[in-house]
Amino acid sequence: MAASDVWVAKDDGTELIRAGNIAAVSLDYNGNVTARLVGGDAAVVTLVAHRTQDDEHRPEQFHRQLIGVLAELSDSADSYVVRPVHDKSGGWRWVTEPL
Repeated sequence: MAASDVWVAKDDGTELIRAGNIAAVSLDYNGNVTARLVGGDAAVVTLVAHRTQDDEHRPEQFHRQLIGVLAELSDSADSYVVRPVHDKSGGWRWVTEPL
């Protein structure tokens, strides 16, 4: 599968980026998950924005979890979108949906 068949959505669903265009993913001290894109301008996309509620704290390895999900999808023959979701019982997690 080509990396262009996997997309990553922002937490509010307003933007999708190709997984193959991601050069780096980071989790900052405020809980933001950002993706730096390949290319000359090195654009940064905030995938998960900081929330004020204490119960929405991101897991320390949340950015690494995204990379793990994308690596698992690299062997699939289908197209997917990966998006972050939060619920009170399960906390933050990455959800994979077929396109």
